Amino acid sequence: MTTKGKILRCPTCRTIVTQKDESFPFCSDRCRVLDLGKWASGAYRISSPVLDPDVFEGLGSQPQLHGEHDEED
Repeated sequence: MTTKGKILRCPTCRTIVTQKDESFPFCSDRCRVLDLGKWASGAYRISSPVLDPDVFEGLGSQPQLHGEHDEED
């Protein structure tokens, strides 16, 4: 059985690229720089919080922050 190179699309312009391409996973340095610019400008965001049980384990026992202990009148 032969192993073929992975074929994907450039995340910037959607051109087909292979794993053997020099700029993989991008088709060119131009697309790589455009993608970097999107990261630097904040255009890419995580759309929802990560709900990893290991991260939240024990959070209930930690003190609350930011005025959550304000006294009621």
